[in-house]
Parts: sequence; C-alpha cells; structure tokens
Amino acid sequence: MTLSPVQADHGPTHEADRGPDMPELQRNTIHPASKTLWMGLLAASAVVGGLITWLIGWNIALFVVVTIVVFMLAVYIGYRVTAGHRQGLDQVVRALVYLAFALAVIPLIWLLWTVFSNAIPPLLGNLQVFTQDMYGISGDVDEARVTEGAEIVGGMKHALIGTLMITVIASIISIPVGLMAAIYLVEYGTNGWFSRTLRFLVDVMTGIPSIVAGLFAYALFSMIFGPGTKFGFAGAIALSVLMIPIVVRNSEEMLRVVSRDLRESALALGVPKWRVITKIVLPTAVAGLMSSVFLGVARVIGETAPLLVAAGYNAATNWNPFEGPMNSLAFYAYQLFQYPLNPGYREVSDERSWIAVFVLVMLVLTLNLIARLVAAALAPKKS
Repeated sequence: MTLSPVQADHGPTHEADRGPDMPELQRNTIHPASKTLWMGLLAASAVVGGLITWLIGWNIALFVVVTIVVFMLAVYIGYRVTAGHRQGLDQVVRALVYLAFALAVIPLIWLLWTVFSNAIPPLLGNLQVFTQDMYGISGDVDEARVTEGAEIVGGMKHALIGTLMITVIASIISIPVGLMAAIYLVEYGTNGWFSRTLRFLVDVMTGIPSIVAGLFAYALFSMIFGPGTKFGFAGAIALSVLMIPIVVRNSEEMLRVVSRDLRESALALGVPKWRVITKIVLPTAVAGLMSSVFLGVARVIGETAPLLVAAGYNAATNWNPFEGPMNSLAFYAYQLFQYPLNPGYREVSDERSWIAVFVLVMLVLTLNLIARLVAAALAPKKS
C-alpha cells in the first residue's frame, strides 16, 4: 500500500487506510494536570525548601523563592517521566501562570485583610464616628479612650461629607466633558491636526502627577480670589483635571468597539448622525461607558495631594463647597496618622485613620459593584 505524503508523515487516519502489516501506532497521551499530584509536589517542595532555607539561614522570602524553584523542577521532572518533555514543559508554564495570578491576587487580599482587621473592631463599638467631626476635639479624649476604655470621641463626618461633595462636583464636570470629547474623537474627528492634538493632550494629562492638578487649581483660584484661597470647589476642579482624560480615553476605546456596520446601515437609511449616536452607538456601548465613568470616579475619590493643595483642611463640617476649606477622607486619614491628636496615645488616632481608610475602600468597591450592575442592566439584550 502506497502512503500519501500526509499519511507518511502523520500516519493513517482511518482503520481502512492501515495496511495488514502495519502495527498499531502508539499515541503520546497528554495527561491532564492532577490536583492531587500538584498538591503533593507543592507539599514536598515546601518541605525541601524549608530544609534548604534552614541550612542556609531562615528567611521567609528566601523560603518562598526556594520552594517555588524546587516546585518548578519537581513539576517538570514528574511530568517528564510520566508524559514526556512536551507535557513537562506545558505543566511548568501552567505553574508559572498560576504563580503570576497568585502574585497579583495575594497582595490585594492582604491589603483588604489588613484594612478590615484594623478598622472593623474599633468601628463596631464606635458608630458615632459617622456623626461627629474633629472640631474642638483635644488629646484628652484619646487619653480617656486608652486609660478608661471610653468611646472614641471625634469622627470623620466632615471628611466623609467633603469627599462625597467634592467627588460629585468633579463628576458633574468631568463626565459630560469626557463623553463628548470621546464622541467627537470617534464619530466626528478625523486624523486632522485638531483630533491628533486632542489625543496628545489627553495622553499627557493621563500621566501627570496628581499634585500638579492641585497646584493648577490653587493657582487658578488664587489669581481670581487672591493668594491662599482654598475651598471645596477648587478641589473638585483639581479632581476634574485628573478624571477627564481617564473618561475620554476609556470611553473612546468603548465607542470604537461598536461595529461600523451598525453605523453605516443606519446612515444608509437616512438617519441623522446625531440620532445614530444616541440610538445605536451609545446604547450599544453603554456597558463599557459606565465602566469608564465609574473607573474615573474610583480613580479620583481617594486622591490626597490635590485636595491638600486646593481644598485645604478643616476640622469642622463645611456644607458649602464654595466657601472655606473642606476636608476629605484620604487627607483625614493621612493627617491623623502623620500628626496624631495625642502623640502619647497615638493608637486612638490610628483607629480613626483605619476607619476612614475602610470607608474609602468600601466606597471604591461599591462604585465598582454599581458599575457592573448598571452596565448589565443597560446593556443590549441578546436574542
């Protein structure tokens, strides 16, 4: 029987194509990764890594590195013996991918655990921190907290209100401007000098340090109202400078995802350009646009430097963003951690700082959750 070139290289594909004297071809079966085997290899690697590290001199970082190296070698050798070089190399790459995922997730989990473990215990018995500010609070109350077990006196009401008000004002300014700029770049802008200049400026603004935005807002309002002017609206302007390029860049990418065929089909029917944008493009890209908006809000809600420069610090609650300094959660936490109310009993100021950080983290997590829920609710329904 004469074999074709393909059959000669790869063997027969059907039983009928195999000659009577041709032996059954052996297949190199690729075995899937076994969780039990992986866990066994990992445990053995940890033991070997511990022994090696103990002989060299115990160090937790060295132990982790040695264990990872031993585990990679064990995975390769184990699968090389049982399934060949190709499967051994594949499992090493798989282990490296899992390791990269763990390196990305573990710090986040560690961060959240650190915040929650330090903030929740003092918060549970001191919910009054949400209704009190720091106006008129002296270090004596911190001494009473430590020596007598009293409640925490003085809270973050002023900082929470300031954060919400400044962020809302910044969002009102940034979201329409950012979305309109993105629509122009995708729907109307060409490769002319104006669109190229706009994209260049957006890229530059995306990378500017946050302190520069604060200095810009401070200089702007100092020219108008005089030197030393600090108030909440100036902080909102500083955050807008940081938020607009994020909204523009992410919204532009989301609008470009919408198929051009949808636009051309509507335009071919005589639908005006603005109606194509409002009825087809925006509803199709609404999920990505909502993510872009909330990503921008989450990016600026925890800023400290621009608000320190532009909005200032205020121990009392300020309900007017156009008059007087206004505090924020991030700066409140920094201020108490750096300059405790009573240095001899700084643990109370640390408790206030951790509670403020916890609230800030929960705000960011809530924003991301809302973004996902709203995007899922407004996304085009699939048939």
